[in-house]
Amino acid sequence: MPIDSIPESYIDNSELKPELFIYDFKMTEDVIKTKVNLNMHMFSFLQTGKKQVHFANTSVLVNNEQSLLIKKGNCLWTELLDKEDIYYCKLLFFSEKKLKEFLSKHLKNKESLVEKPSFFAIENDSYIDSYLNSLSTIATAPKAFLDNLLSVKFEELLVYLINKYESVFENFLLSLVSQESSTFKRNIEQNVYSTLSLEEIAFLCNMSLSTFKRHFIKEYHESPGKWLRDKRLERAKELLKNGNLKSSDIYLDLGYNNLSNFSSAFKTKFGVYPSKV
Repeated sequence: MPIDSIPESYIDNSELKPELFIYDFKMTEDVIKTKVNLNMHMFSFLQTGKKQVHFANTSVLVNNEQSLLIKKGNCLWTELLDKEDIYYCKLLFFSEKKLKEFLSKHLKNKESLVEKPSFFAIENDSYIDSYLNSLSTIATAPKAFLDNLLSVKFEELLVYLINKYESVFENFLLSLVSQESSTFKRNIEQNVYSTLSLEEIAFLCNMSLSTFKRHFIKEYHESPGKWLRDKRLERAKELLKNGNLKSSDIYLDLGYNNLSNFSSAFKTKFGVYPSKV
């Protein structure tokens, strides 16, 4: 699957490197788990449809009642039509430089001491609606004025969200430019029971599959395929013993495409079929 570099793929002139950029994204069919290399932090204001984003350490699903601020990096996007015939999302991208300028002006001498998730969910309200209308209006402004207008609108939005969410949002903004320690093992262990493939987990860790496998073996002294398979089967055995669940209830959630493959893998590991647990 190709990797979509964003916002570069949305910019007509490849030589342009805008500090702020708005884009109206529309589509008429579902797109599942697009690999995205997000090169700028981004506000995603979903208007119609549903959006799910997988990160290395978490995932989020929203409809048009929420907007997202997404940290730059690798992620997987699933974009779904809802009752409408079109998916529509207004995107606002901003550079590290613009963020640092804002932080030095409004949050001087503060720093984030706690690592934050890769996204911040924003509850839409009348201000957000008005704000999006204003973005649509200024998008038609002459280029000579557009950059200045966008700078004003960007600052306005962040000030509003700080007022709305207070220190929670402040700390998230600060975390966008903080230095992070290696989170490889945490990212792996938070995806043990996900349905993501090895290739998808590697991508979310910003690694090629071969590099990911090397790092994995160095950390866990075992191949990732076997380690994940064993963990998921142990979890399956626990669920079958301790609850009222059947194999048909759990195999999809543990990364198996069909019940037969799950039953065979279970029998190979534990010597009995799941129905005998």
